[in-house]
Amino acid sequence: MQYRRLGNTGIEVSNLCLGTMAFGRWIDEQASVEILNTTLESGINFIDTANFYGKSQDANFVHGNGESEEIIGRWLHGKRNQVVLATKVGLPMSDHKNDRGLSRLHIMKEVENSLRRLQTDYIDLYQVHTFDPHTPLEETLRALDDLVHQGKVRYIGCSNYAAWQIAKAHGISARLNLAKYVTVQPQYNLLSREIEKELLPFCESEGVGVMVYSPLARGVLSGKYKNLNDVPTESRVARGERLIKNYFSERNFLLVDHYRTLAEKNEISLSQFAMSWVLNQPAVTSAIIGASKPYHVTEAAAVSNFKMSSQLLREIDEVSF
Repeated sequence: MQYRRLGNTGIEVSNLCLGTMAFGRWIDEQASVEILNTTLESGINFIDTANFYGKSQDANFVHGNGESEEIIGRWLHGKRNQVVLATKVGLPMSDHKNDRGLSRLHIMKEVENSLRRLQTDYIDLYQVHTFDPHTPLEETLRALDDLVHQGKVRYIGCSNYAAWQIAKAHGISARLNLAKYVTVQPQYNLLSREIEKELLPFCESEGVGVMVYSPLARGVLSGKYKNLNDVPTESRVARGERLIKNYFSERNFLLVDHYRTLAEKNEISLSQFAMSWVLNQPAVTSAIIGASKPYHVTEAAAVSNFKMSSQLLREIDEVSF
């Protein structure tokens, strides 16, 4: 397993991070615990969750209920020091007007709920789930800074932020001497490379850690789906995952076929090929594995140290652009 510094902090995290959006949503607690145990056994010390994750994500009114955090909390006993634990705040937790967003009111309420569900005294990395245009950044950053000073949070990060939003937040933090975002969590994979234009160069320049989600394009880069109309019975699409369909295009399925050929030449699976490409990007700190079975973890861990040649990286770019 390869380990990297988390942004400009002094801690090291595995270059693979367990994502737990499936916990309590598509898989039960027993299956989740098996994945968590496999994660530690594989050398992965980084776990990412959110107060929002759970089966209520698929309700008519989409909101969180903390199921994923609760499952992790029950498993965490006796293992807390082995794990760098990250969670998130900001998405709706009910239909009440103030039960969402990044106001001081909501952050202070939800950090206590997350600590209770996770059964821990502190969160290693507390991330805002998405940019909140309705709350002043200064209000959000002051609330997060207070949590750092209270010892409830060690570091703060952001998710789904543009480069300019992080730059603005860093400016406020510098001016007011507040804790600053040390990480960002964007989508990144062989079918979605938009962050290469501004976000990744910014993060490399400013020492911001990058935790990428959907490295397998929500399963499309696993080869599970063959064409626009292919929806296997047990797939996430069949279970109600809305965002996968964003990847369903003729161009993307042609690209997947090209990548499958390259993967076969390198004697690894398509999933491993797509994961290792992400891990070979110098700005990426860690890739989040959205595991729903233990073998998803072990398959990814097998390519944690896989080094792609410069020639192969050029071949991939020639196919992608």
